[in-house]
Amino acid sequence: MNGIINVLKPPGMTSFDVVAYLRKLLQIKKIGHTGTLDPGTAGVLPLCIGNATKAIEYFTDKGKEYRAELTLGVSTDTQDSTGRVIRTSDILPEREQILETINSFIGKQMQVPPMYSAVSIDGVRLYKLARNGVEVERPPREIKIYSIDILSIIQNKKVIFDVKCSKGTYVRTLCADIGEKLGCGGHMSFLLRTAAGNFKLQDAVTLEEIKRKAEENRIEEILIPTDSALNQFGYVKLNNEDQKKLINGAYVPIRDNMIDDELVRVYDSSGNFIALAEVNSRYGKKYLKSKKLFR
Repeated sequence: MNGIINVLKPPGMTSFDVVAYLRKLLQIKKIGHTGTLDPGTAGVLPLCIGNATKAIEYFTDKGKEYRAELTLGVSTDTQDSTGRVIRTSDILPEREQILETINSFIGKQMQVPPMYSAVSIDGVRLYKLARNGVEVERPPREIKIYSIDILSIIQNKKVIFDVKCSKGTYVRTLCADIGEKLGCGGHMSFLLRTAAGNFKLQDAVTLEEIKRKAEENRIEEILIPTDSALNQFGYVKLNNEDQKKLINGAYVPIRDNMIDDELVRVYDSSGNFIALAEVNSRYGKKYLKSKKLFR
């Protein structure tokens, strides 16, 4: 079994819990997710199965989309509603100030990962240190907020918004940072991932639906072919001789209008997806060199 299932992760499960559940259900060991979701967060969690696990790196690079709720006036140690309240404020900002401040976060910026996160410092996960009451300095990382669409502001206390952001962005940290800039503090009180790259919420399937399909031997109906999920790359079709060369690690000549270092999907003469390959220039000509084999 090879391909991707766009899972609708329920709240209350870790991403690894979902992987473990499907390993047992589908009786297959090679399963991996394309980006961790916090246990309390629901939403899109694409899982790569079989040789599709070779493509995980090409999905984790993609941007993410979320619907979030920010609660102002209450700060927590985890930056979300699961944490201990460490600060409150009865003085809330005006609506225009909220709008202006939130929109000021659009664009590139440096973000400090939260202590309660899976980021590793010296080989130790930050959340493990945080659970033991240890706080360490975390180097900020560059992220990008592509857009924020504010849907509702309720009594200047709760703000519901949609955000599109780069990989590595912590929306709860974004919420906490907005609260700090407003001077009243704040935390993320709800989060739903609505998209991860090309995988959308409206196409995601529940664990119950996956279980039913597996019991009916119809899992193929919800299994997305690896190559169709990699449609951001172009494609080439090789004859029998050239596909053997590529599989064995040799350079294969191609047309000259392809771009150096470009990745392309490679298909055999029968139209089967066999590899991702990289375009290289050698001796004034263009060649393909295998990067990942999926045959």
